[in-house]
Amino acid sequence: MSFLKKMKEDMDIVFEKDPAARTYFEVFLTYSGLHAVWNHRIAHFFYNRKLYFIARAISQFSRFLTGIEIHPAAQIGRRFFIDHGMGVVIGETCKIGNDVTVFQGVTLGGTGHEKGKRHPTIEDHALIATGAKVLGSFTVGEYAKVGAGSVVLKDVPPHSTVVGIPGKVVVQNGKKVKSADSFDHHKMPDPVEERCKTLQKEIDVLKQEIKNMKEGNQHVN
Repeated sequence: MSFLKKMKEDMDIVFEKDPAARTYFEVFLTYSGLHAVWNHRIAHFFYNRKLYFIARAISQFSRFLTGIEIHPAAQIGRRFFIDHGMGVVIGETCKIGNDVTVFQGVTLGGTGHEKGKRHPTIEDHALIATGAKVLGSFTVGEYAKVGAGSVVLKDVPPHSTVVGIPGKVVVQNGKKVKSADSFDHHKMPDPVEERCKTLQKEIDVLKQEIKNMKEGNQHVN
């Protein structure tokens, strides 16, 4: 497929996934996620020909323009859609399949200074929601969903939904693994809020114990 046909295909997927898209002219000029993907294809072309400096220069220029950082060595399939995109980071050894969607603030990164494959593989039709961090050399299966703000450190089975920190499978093959709401970006667990509630319960218990001790001392006196 020629570069121009791929560009047309990339714009078509925007209309399919973003109800705010109105015209090809608007999408062509204003969608930063689209520009980042196109720039990456050019950078990847030079990277494969061992013109590493040119590839990195294009990658950094694209980052400056779009707020999206994609290493020129990353392998990205067809119809990759980045929604909004600011703050998205895609690492060097990351492999992304076809029809994958990621939202703003997503990191597909590594966990240290290990050599070789150190970034995730994202299979076809997967969705990585806002602010999710997918870190390490493992696979997010096809049609999998990673919830907003989740931190994923191990394999995600196909046709499953992962939420939380660390990420846990809550839905697989359409069935709940544990009690969980259906996938929705604004219904993800908030670990900070849950921890605050736990601390508040412990404080309430301590207050009651102190109160009981004071009352006991008054009776003694």
